[in-house]
Amino acid sequence: MAVYTEVSDDALEAFLGDYDIGSLVSFKGIAEGVENSNYLLRTDKASFILTLYEKRVEVSDLPFFLKLLEHLNDNGLSCPIPMRKKSGEALGKLEGRPAAIFTFLDGFSVKRPKVEHCLQLGKALAELHLAGDGFSMARTNALSLDSWRPLFEKSGERADTVEAGLYDGITERLASIEAEWPTDLPSGVIHADLFPDNVFFLKDQLSGLIDFYFACNDMYAYDLVIAMNAWCFEPDVMFNITKAKAMMRGYNSVRPLSVAERDALPVLARGASMRFLLTRLYDWLEVPPGALVIPHDPLEYWRKLNFHASVKSASEYGL
Repeated sequence: MAVYTEVSDDALEAFLGDYDIGSLVSFKGIAEGVENSNYLLRTDKASFILTLYEKRVEVSDLPFFLKLLEHLNDNGLSCPIPMRKKSGEALGKLEGRPAAIFTFLDGFSVKRPKVEHCLQLGKALAELHLAGDGFSMARTNALSLDSWRPLFEKSGERADTVEAGLYDGITERLASIEAEWPTDLPSGVIHADLFPDNVFFLKDQLSGLIDFYFACNDMYAYDLVIAMNAWCFEPDVMFNITKAKAMMRGYNSVRPLSVAERDALPVLARGASMRFLLTRLYDWLEVPPGALVIPHDPLEYWRKLNFHASVKSASEYGL
């Protein structure tokens, strides 16, 4: 369960006293999520999500995340928004942790996305990119191109303990991506982690996007291929071009890609694969003995990277 910090009844009552959201009815930990402690909070007025930010989240980034959600919502995107205290502040402190209360978003994430889900996701991602325009704050992507080589060096030749030849393979692929990486494509606020568990559907209609804690400023098309990697491969890591076509069609119906963005999709997709391969590889190698957490398999993204390395043009993604 994603509850790292337990909340006492007395501490919660004192915390809720700073808000005008009704009287407490129930309070329960939420299993989903791995970065923070999350609780479902019900009052006599509505349901909310209480989040306590754990040590992996930089406190200095929290104003960006909270104000971004308000900005996106004000511009028509369906996402949770922070409740402000009577004092007007959105961030408080509970059990020694920074904490915030959010509106409750109805819906559920799909385990096996269908073509129609991919179409709607493409539209929603483009809507996010447009809604983020004009946001006054900025946050550097801490997991961008410049971070990949230092991250890879932390794993080094231990990569071969995961699969023989992986170290040399990543070395070659990373050098190629670095040489071809674009620098002048349209950019702005991106989600950067739009996996299926961060998208809610209600009666097969997309109801909103959640978990913006990797959001940052980077290339829009890079965000698109992160989503394509997460939504358009089957469990056996075979690329599903029908799903990719639907996602691209949905995105282009709201925010058409430029020619330069289309041309850059293959290298951006390789980069998106490299980013998740390297973070997963590091986590895989650094699991302490006896840990209950099972890290994601890095080889999933090694296979996706190799697929993208064979792609010659964006037409192979359905454009």
